[in-house]
Amino acid sequence: MRVLILDDDPWIADLLKQIVLSVRPSAQVDCFGEVQSAFAAWQQTRYQLVLADWNLPDASGVSLLQQVREQDREVPLVMITGRSDRQSVMTVRPLGISAFITKPFEVPRVAQCIEQLLPADGNPRVSPDIQEDFASHLAGLAASALDLPLLAQVKEKLQLGYRGEQLDFRQLADDWQHDPALCAHLLAAANSATYAGAGQQCTSLSDALKRLGARTSINLAIGFALKQSNTQSNLMLSVLVQSHLEASQRLAERVVALAQQVGQEPAPLHTAALLHRIGELCVIYQAQEWEDRGHSVSENVLLQAVSDFAAPLAIKLKAHWALPMVLRELIGAVYALPPTQVRREQVLMRLAAALNNAEPAASVDRLQRLAGLA
Repeated sequence: MRVLILDDDPWIADLLKQIVLSVRPSAQVDCFGEVQSAFAAWQQTRYQLVLADWNLPDASGVSLLQQVREQDREVPLVMITGRSDRQSVMTVRPLGISAFITKPFEVPRVAQCIEQLLPADGNPRVSPDIQEDFASHLAGLAASALDLPLLAQVKEKLQLGYRGEQLDFRQLADDWQHDPALCAHLLAAANSATYAGAGQQCTSLSDALKRLGARTSINLAIGFALKQSNTQSNLMLSVLVQSHLEASQRLAERVVALAQQVGQEPAPLHTAALLHRIGELCVIYQAQEWEDRGHSVSENVLLQAVSDFAAPLAIKLKAHWALPMVLRELIGAVYALPPTQVRREQVLMRLAAALNNAEPAASVDRLQRLAGLA
């Protein structure tokens, strides 16, 4: 079966896509940001469900639903909008709308709605038989196909929210401070053209949460968790993930303590420390997905892949997420200081890494002097 989603907010469109796939895993979901392209697809393809936002750049989503209804009186139509007034509801009522969902919506209710509107799942989607080896697979991945593993406890809580249980946003936000994957995704959303506007770039999770708001933050986080709902890692992969997460957390704690000693704002430093192992985590997550498809990765192959691909995949991810340059520079300082125009916060990152790695005393002393801690 196929589902058409029309929404110019790519984050909400992807969330809706993940909700559809959570109730109908074999569905093919096509997302569009403009009415014209969505209607062109409708004319060429038979869809079993259409979800459309009201306000689009080129026209109203209502116009798409009108055109669809002229050709098909049976297909379920769902209107998704920030409008909840009686006049808006009455405007689309003649179209035989199956559901009227008001933003910001509650994910469990949307999932229940889609579950009721879609026909039963047909044959499950079969993963293609990939003949290439794991290294070749990594080399051919586009940036949009890359991701990081969620912390197990974070994913479990978000899945409870998907099932309709109430979530404590403050507790969630506290948990998310330790999760590189969710931190990176929410930063990317908050800094995107959809949510940033003319505002300054967010460089910490707390800034991103303030910009997005509680409901949107939770919804996007649940959508991200849905992507990973079926990912199961073996013991070797779990141990490797945990070791990199612990290294990131140790660096974050160390650099925050150093920043506080010299009166430096710690939030961006904490974020950079949390994200400095994204390349390694990305490789391990791709190994999890590789094994989920029925393949296997030996420990030697995985460790070699981490060595070969962690750096290039990290670069791809930073560009794909449009990670602010200040964070990219802080992450780079973990490994080496720039030759010129060194800022104190970069020195603090390098010093924190040197202390955690037990580097030679002479190097540590020099960095402490540069940071004003001698």
